[in-house]
Amino acid sequence: MKHSMEVGFNFGATSGIITTLGLLVGLNASTHSKSVVIGGILTIALADAFSDALGIHMSEEAENIHTSKQVWVATLFTFISKFIAAITFVVPILFLDLSKAVWVSVFWGFSVLSVISYGMARKREVNPLKVISEHLLITGLVVILTHNLGIWISVRF
Repeated sequence: MKHSMEVGFNFGATSGIITTLGLLVGLNASTHSKSVVIGGILTIALADAFSDALGIHMSEEAENIHTSKQVWVATLFTFISKFIAAITFVVPILFLDLSKAVWVSVFWGFSVLSVISYGMARKREVNPLKVISEHLLITGLVVILTHNLGIWISVRF
C-alpha cells in the first residue's frame, strides 16, 4: 500500500507543480490578467488532476501486478496531490500583484520540487544534488518555454 501512496503522491505533486507553473507563466506572459491566471489554475487543478489520476489508474492496472485496492490508492493519491499542488499556486496570486506572484510561484514550485526530489534521492540512496538539479533543470525549461510561448501568443493573436 505504501508503494501505491508514494507513486500517487510523487507523480501527482510533481505533475501539479510543473503543469501549473507552465500554465501560470504562459498565461501571465500572454494576458497579464489575474483573473485569467486564476481561472486557468483552478481549471487545470480539477481537470488535470482527474486526467492524471485516470492515467495512473490505467498504468497501474496495465502492469497487472497490483491489487484493485493498490490501484485505487494510487489513483486517489494522484488526484489529491495534484489538486492540492495546483491550488497552492492561487495563494500568491490572490495576495500579491501578478508579476510578484509569478516570481513567488516559481520559487514555491522549485522549493517544493526540491524537497520531493531530495526525499526520492535519499530513499534511492543516490546523490540528492544530482536528482534535484535534474528535476529543476527540466522544470526551468518548462518555465522558460511556456513564458516564451505566452509572449509569442500575445504578439501573434
